[in-house]
Amino acid sequence: MDQPPVLCTFADGVATITLNRPERLNSFIDAMHDAIAAFLDRIEHDPALRVLVLTGAGRAFCAGQDQGDRQPLPAGQKRDMGAALERYYKPLVLRLRALPAPVVCAMNGLAVGVGATLVLACDIVIARSSAYFVQGFTRLGLMPDGGASQFLPQRIGTARALALCMLNERLDAQQAADWGLIWRCVPDEEFDAEAAALVARLAASATRALALTKQAIHAAAGNTLAQQLDLETASQRALGYTDDYLEGASAFREKRSPDFKGR
Repeated sequence: MDQPPVLCTFADGVATITLNRPERLNSFIDAMHDAIAAFLDRIEHDPALRVLVLTGAGRAFCAGQDQGDRQPLPAGQKRDMGAALERYYKPLVLRLRALPAPVVCAMNGLAVGVGATLVLACDIVIARSSAYFVQGFTRLGLMPDGGASQFLPQRIGTARALALCMLNERLDAQQAADWGLIWRCVPDEEFDAEAAALVARLAASATRALALTKQAIHAAAGNTLAQQLDLETASQRALGYTDDYLEGASAFREKRSPDFKGR
């Protein structure tokens, strides 16, 4: 029996999206976008959500858009390459950024094209040492998309971003971590345990504090200092009224580990 192209689970506050076309290196087809959108509809406003994990099945995270999923055009016609971005990739990236919980990418293997962009749309990335990035867009006569033209220079600077995108050279996970593109690279044999520990740590944290921290850091690039200070003030005021803050303050005074409930 055929497996679904995306596997989605939600248990104990942890939502997991697994891209599940290993025979095609988890390259995207429209049905995958539809499945992910439906799952996000289900979880994004659920108060039980503590963390979302995005990963891939097999040896790849995602090889980008599956070009074979697009019907050939009649001779002389040209394709609107912005249509899929408007319909699928832009909404997906914006929903991941707006999700009121941390989004962890467990980068289990190669990430190419928009697959590489999807990694960078996540909040925290942990990668196998054997994983790597390739931009690849200009090989097809296209430009980086899905937010790559913003994510890359923000994290690694203009010079490195331009060279990666124009030369399409392979960037190994360890180099990506050294450059600050991702959070951490771990040996392959330690990857599953390290990723699980990271997710468990986030799931046990003060959920609303993480959500507002995420919101503030992502907003910082577009704000003036005064605007950012106002955002921090409003967010901190809201957090001061949460049960988790009361628990955190009590645990600090009592010299014990806090038991956060996400409220």
